[in-house]
Amino acid sequence: MKNFILVATYTYPHEYLVLKFLLNEEEIPFFLENETMIAISPFYSNALGGIKLYVHKDYVTYVKELIQKLDTPNNDLKIV
Repeated sequence: MKNFILVATYTYPHEYLVLKFLLNEEEIPFFLENETMIAISPFYSNALGGIKLYVHKDYVTYVKELIQKLDTPNNDLKIV
C-alpha cells in the first residue's frame, strides 16, 4: 500500500462508478478505501472522510487527467 497515492475523495458510490469501470477496464491498480462501509451505511460518509481513491504511483498522472476529462460539461460519461 505504500506505492499507492490518494487521488480523489468521493462522498457517495454513484460519484465514481464510471471511473471505477474505466480503471478496471484498463487494468490500472487501484483501491477504494471505505467503499463497503459507506455502501452499507451512507450516513457514515462524512464521519469516515468519504470514499478515498488510491492509485498506484505509476498511474497517478493518467488517472488525474482521466478524472478531468470525465468532469468536462459536454462529456456523456460525466461524473456527477
